[in-house]
Amino acid sequence: MTHVTCGSCQESGRRSAQGHEKRANQQELQMKHRIVVLGAGYAGAHTAGNLARRLSPADTEITVVNAEPDFVQRLRLHQLAAGQEIETRKLADVFAGTGIRLRVARVTAVDPERQVVAVADTEGGGEAEGELGYDTLFYALGSHVADGGVPGVTEHAFDVAGRPSALRLRERLDGLGAGGRVLVVGDGLTGIETAAEIAESRPGLSVTLVAHDELGARLSAGARSHLRRACDRLGVTVLEHTRVEAVEAARVLCADGTALASDATVWTAGFAVSPIAAAGGLEVTENGRIVVDRTMRSVSHPNVYAAGDSAYAIGDNGRPLPMSCASAGYTSMQAIGAIVGRLTGRKIPHTKLEYVGNHISLGRRDGILQMVDEEAQAKPKYLGGRKAARIKSGILKTSLWATSHPTFGMPKRRRRLTAAPDTSAHTSAHTSAEKAVA
Repeated sequence: MTHVTCGSCQESGRRSAQGHEKRANQQELQMKHRIVVLGAGYAGAHTAGNLARRLSPADTEITVVNAEPDFVQRLRLHQLAAGQEIETRKLADVFAGTGIRLRVARVTAVDPERQVVAVADTEGGGEAEGELGYDTLFYALGSHVADGGVPGVTEHAFDVAGRPSALRLRERLDGLGAGGRVLVVGDGLTGIETAAEIAESRPGLSVTLVAHDELGARLSAGARSHLRRACDRLGVTVLEHTRVEAVEAARVLCADGTALASDATVWTAGFAVSPIAAAGGLEVTENGRIVVDRTMRSVSHPNVYAAGDSAYAIGDNGRPLPMSCASAGYTSMQAIGAIVGRLTGRKIPHTKLEYVGNHISLGRRDGILQMVDEEAQAKPKYLGGRKAARIKSGILKTSLWATSHPTFGMPKRRRRLTAAPDTSAHTSAHTSAEKAVA
């Protein structure tokens, strides 16, 4: 006897098989330990890649949430603003082959009690809100410019804390004619590097650096002298012991009553972190940084880790680590070791948490390398000139390469979890807005 199967029955069978496969995939996802990484800067991208290298994809799932689709070299943004091109890498390319899921979205809230992160997707021409559930959260949203309560900063000043803001400054500088007045407010490393870079790249502009204290106050005497010579060579005017009280469209008002004319005011006088952690109930400092233990684990919520500018971490010298790329590297490495150790049942290592010094760029051909002692005080000796500039350039290139190649050295056997993941807090967090870049 010949059996004839109708087309509708075949189609029904296919749909049934697809449904079973979809449910099986969803069940597999729900059984995996979900690691969500917030932020893909130096700390976040490095951590995500290293976790993918060390943990088995059989029972872990890593999702990275970042507001931009690119990895941005924040330490080179003053170069971008000055008119130079800096290399960027698409995060989809960076994480290709790692199994990491990338979600291009803004983080709008964290709920550590429900173990979910609220996001607003930034792709597709609009914003779609959603939630991501997690079992382990790595918080590395970094920092942004703080106005310090000074009126007019938000409305009239530029900054180099992000790629969009650096490009806005660049566009403004492009529109200035010869003799255009650029005022850089802030005598920290960012202010010094920004003033020097603009002066070297755009010699037709008049650049003034407004310092709240003595210029280079935390440097050794020799390094301070080197810095002053560099400013003189580049034509940067330095105003020391000057406090800015207000920023207007075409001038800056100082505490002593002086008004400084400005065609472009660049604000580098302080940085702050997002209020998201504090709003979510995590224990934070007065300025919103997440309080962590020696392993970068939140002291209030043990399944949350933080690193980089977002973390308030105590260094090996008993002092808080400063906001810096170096601190991001040390704290992220410690967090990686702690997360892997906890999930795989291995001993948690203690990586060094040190603040060893500052690398300062003074344009493309000059720089200062200032080491510090255990009390974070500048050592008498320093390295300056072209050699210091080459060292910093090498460090930045190495950081970019390491971040852009997370699969380098990928072990053939990655660590399995020691116990079945806790799925009690799982939610329907895997929405269609997520995309796998495996």
